[in-house]
Amino acid sequence: METKIQQEINKVLKTFPQYWHGHTLMKNKLIEDIRSYNEKIIEALLSNELIRDTYSFQLQSGAIFKVEEFISMLRYKNYWDNSYTKYTNEIGLTSENKYLKYNTDVVLDFPHKDGILEGGMSKEEVGKKEIYYHNIIAKEEIDTLLSPKVLSNIKKYNRYGSHDSEFIDEDDNLIIQGNNLLALNTLKNKYNKKIKLIYIDPPYYFESKKKEDTFKYNSNFKLSTWLVFMKNRLEIARELLSDDGAIFVQISDDGVAELHRLMKDIFSKEQNNFINKITVRTKSPSGFASVNAGVFETAEYILSFAKDKSKWDYNPQYVESSYDDNYKYYIKNKSAHHSKWEIVSLNDYIPFLYGYKNKKEFVKELGNDVFFKKSGDFALENADSVFRYTAIANNASQEIVELRDISKKESGSVFEIKRKDHYDVYIKNGQELAFYSKKIRKVDGKNVPSIQLSNMWLDTPYEGISREGGVTLKGGKKPEKLIKRVIEMATNKGDFVLDFFGGSGTTASVAHKLQRQYITIEQLDYKENSPRERLKNVLNGKDQSGISKIVDWRGGGSFIYTELHNLNTSFVHKIQESKGINELMLVIQEMKNKAYLNFKVDLEKATTKNEDFKSLSLEEQKDVLIQLLDMNQLYLNYSEIEDSQYDISDSVRAFNHSFYQKVGDEDE
Repeated sequence: METKIQQEINKVLKTFPQYWHGHTLMKNKLIEDIRSYNEKIIEALLSNELIRDTYSFQLQSGAIFKVEEFISMLRYKNYWDNSYTKYTNEIGLTSENKYLKYNTDVVLDFPHKDGILEGGMSKEEVGKKEIYYHNIIAKEEIDTLLSPKVLSNIKKYNRYGSHDSEFIDEDDNLIIQGNNLLALNTLKNKYNKKIKLIYIDPPYYFESKKKEDTFKYNSNFKLSTWLVFMKNRLEIARELLSDDGAIFVQISDDGVAELHRLMKDIFSKEQNNFINKITVRTKSPSGFASVNAGVFETAEYILSFAKDKSKWDYNPQYVESSYDDNYKYYIKNKSAHHSKWEIVSLNDYIPFLYGYKNKKEFVKELGNDVFFKKSGDFALENADSVFRYTAIANNASQEIVELRDISKKESGSVFEIKRKDHYDVYIKNGQELAFYSKKIRKVDGKNVPSIQLSNMWLDTPYEGISREGGVTLKGGKKPEKLIKRVIEMATNKGDFVLDFFGGSGTTASVAHKLQRQYITIEQLDYKENSPRERLKNVLNGKDQSGISKIVDWRGGGSFIYTELHNLNTSFVHKIQESKGINELMLVIQEMKNKAYLNFKVDLEKATTKNEDFKSLSLEEQKDVLIQLLDMNQLYLNYSEIEDSQYDISDSVRAFNHSFYQKVGDEDE
């Protein structure tokens, strides 16, 4: 029966509709606002005499609200009971005489909808789009949870197929399926300080409901939760980076400022290791109608930090540019001695080549655009003979400055300075002849005029990438050309590249084609669109999309695929994916014999034979079952690989011993 204090609290809270979903109090939101000292709710509560007398104490200067006592009351008292709370109380899901979710020994939180789940013991989150299930665990258990895991279902793939593998070489590429936080911890022993580049495209924080979660990651995090989620992973990522390594993180408008601040805290503790904030055009407003206030959003951002900027080397990158018509002079006989060079202007020479008397006549008939195009094509084909005049500054080498001054006195003559380790310099009338060939570079597989890459990337189009690699990942895919640029600017052949939000495997695919080593981790199962399937097509040369033609990709190489060895994880997935009561009953039957339970309860008595359980909704029944699973038994720890109860095969044991072998073990 509801007490007087409950009635008074209920009365006050009913004046705040934002804390209610139907008849259900959204306790988390209320607690968050109280902890943030929200003036309106605290003032309303203290204005009630009974609440003030119960949850405050009086000083001469005013009343002090007993925040933690009030929050404890909200948590421990089952106000507005329903069949779900009555049921969970009945089966005794408690720890240290408190309900499990209210245990104060909070150490680690996995706020990810496909990660480690608790399932929620109340309806307080109903109606919120960002529903998180998290497991609260004691410090002693954290070490167990994050300890190295057994890797199983191991296959090594090459262009001819796959075979079981009992060992891993130093140069093997690796695809891991499983929770990425746990997989990152699994990598620490073998790959600590060995990763040259980390590129990730994590699930984004969306500040409002203006955007749609178009792929399976939870892209609707609360900001504070999302930042904790990112912090946990970025801290381990930093450990894995080599001293001369760098991390590149792609992010949308929402959260970019906060992520920048977080990465600064993690990567720039002792010195400024920030490299760049790159703006990437991801779509065009053409043909779209913006539904948001303000201009149409067409960009995402890549934040890059070095582990130690003083040791990080940038490989200069260039992008294609248009013809620079300042390069308008042509040496007709470049192979002759420089004293005999015959120099003409392209403004005169191009019309002559096409049968016109002069540029005016050419342009009148064909137009300026055609003249510009023909001049550009000619300059590209004759780049070693086309040049512009450039001024020579007084801070040039003494030899060049002296020859500059001499050339001014001998008008019309071309002078030469030969240099052993640099290009030869030609000077006429006090100016250097700068040849167009210095602007020509191979970009995307072809020789083009180029300029240095800036932090504004407009040439990595997202249009038409839906089938790149032969896989589809709606809303989460990145162009291979974009990843190619990141990899080439930050690594050399043979360097290790890591992506722990692997998605459809774009980073791994591009790294493979560019002859880099790679590790990719993906915890979601994209079936035929998974990294494994995509990389199989790369190995056999069937994938001719993306950058394949640019790099002349014809197949080859290999990779190892493996999974974190599942224990309770499979049951979490089966519970979540059950579409009806009958499917859930089949899962319960399987759990009786194979699941590792968190509580000493009779599963059958607590579920199939319990009328209260039967009265719960499907989602509530799922929550209960997830609570019953031991979350420290999601995956098998390497330390338990020899335990006979897990029935680990000899080949899997051999691979894991090879994977976790410490330096020096082979000599013992």
